[in-house]
Amino acid sequence: MPDDVKSLTAELARDPQSLVFLRLGELLRQKRQFDAATRVALHGLERHPHQADAHDLYARILADRHDYERAFDEWDMTLRIAPHHTGAMKGLAFLYFKVGDLAQAEAHLQEAHGIAPDDPSIAQAFAVIRGETPPPLSAPAAEPESLPIPEAPPPPRDSVTALPEARVFAGLEGAQEGLLLLDAAGLVLGGALKTPDGVDVTEVVAAYLAGVSQEASRTAKLLGLGGWRGLSAEGQGGQVHVVQPTPESMLLVVRDRSVPLGRLGMLAQRAAQASRQWLERQR
Repeated sequence: MPDDVKSLTAELARDPQSLVFLRLGELLRQKRQFDAATRVALHGLERHPHQADAHDLYARILADRHDYERAFDEWDMTLRIAPHHTGAMKGLAFLYFKVGDLAQAEAHLQEAHGIAPDDPSIAQAFAVIRGETPPPLSAPAAEPESLPIPEAPPPPRDSVTALPEARVFAGLEGAQEGLLLLDAAGLVLGGALKTPDGVDVTEVVAAYLAGVSQEASRTAKLLGLGGWRGLSAEGQGGQVHVVQPTPESMLLVVRDRSVPLGRLGMLAQRAAQASRQWLERQR
């Protein structure tokens, strides 16, 4: 492999416009030389901004570096350019698996399977998310378009437990201005909400949300959908996502329309995870 890296580097130096950067970046990623792989991927994207495989490569590097939100954006961009890109579908399935949204993970794998039914990595990923086989310890070195789902490590507790108790969402994107945690009665436990003009609407929104959990549970039951996991809504000026960190609490995440709904769901899952840990410490 060192000789391959050397020869590919030389080839890219001779022709900076060459797509050989895809192979070089993947080899560097497999060697876990992430800084070098990132440089190669970004230089390639500068020259080929509409190359789907280039965005896929950069997404896999970001995922290896645990930068999941940016990886989501890159895989989302990959699918905007190439809607049938199975590598991006498997990548998004991996990210949803990481945050515990198995329904979305399976949905993306189903879509990938419809395009590439003979891809063995898709069958392997299905088995993992369905609990039929233990996940591998790490993503194997694979083709640039393949990303089997690796084991989801436990959340880093130190990053949360070391925070002041009053700041439930400290360290999370949006922290106190786009996240709101409530108990079952609508009492604000953490976070805050403001309008684009800076008006605090925390208590007003909390009052409206007090009965949402019960209504969602009742509706899901009537429709035979089982327990509800989340609710999403789009508005003219933004969008919201509601989840239940625990059966006795509810979390609202608000973002503008520049944030894709899929990424909004991931942000909500991360905030819900922090909320659960914070609530456990309050007992």
